Amino acid sequence: MVSLIVILVIVLLLALFVISIYNTLITLKNRYLNAFAQIEVQLKRRYDLIPNLVETAKAYLKHEKETLELVVKARNQAAQSLEKAKANPSNPSNIQALGAAEQNLSGALGKLNVVVEAYPELKANENMIKLHEEIATTENRVAFARQAYNDAVMSYNTYRQSFPQNIFASVFGHESDASLLEFDDHAVIQNAPKVAF
Repeated sequence: MVSLIVILVIVLLLALFVISIYNTLITLKNRYLNAFAQIEVQLKRRYDLIPNLVETAKAYLKHEKETLELVVKARNQAAQSLEKAKANPSNPSNIQALGAAEQNLSGALGKLNVVVEAYPELKANENMIKLHEEIATTENRVAFARQAYNDAVMSYNTYRQSFPQNIFASVFGHESDASLLEFDDHAVIQNAPKVAF
């Protein structure tokens, strides 16, 4: 009788241990999915600001149409990549495509900055000044949200890969690691695009 009670207690403790692993995996996965949602909010804000920037610059930069079109095209590609990543943030290729699209957009904004520098009257335009402030603020928010996302992904991956969680993770549907949101060129992360006027 005592041995039956001991066995039941051991089984109960093991069941509680497995339930704890399952709940922690779910909690950590939900944290990184929520962190991705925060990136999405900031990137959408950034994408909404870019057309205003382009429209404000159009009047001054009529002969720089190619640069403006490049910014709009890069913005649209980044927005499409964000929608794909939003649909499945657990898919590594979606996160990598978003990182590449964001790098491309940062490059296009950098080219626009070079062009705008040649137009002092545009740099003094009140709308451009406000847009510059909004974009700079948004870039900081994006960087912060990206870091929070990558931290959440790191916590999830570390827990999922640790023993004994790695034994149970695939059984609970956590077969692969989450992907960090990275750029090919790490300097882009450290130096957010500057649109100075």
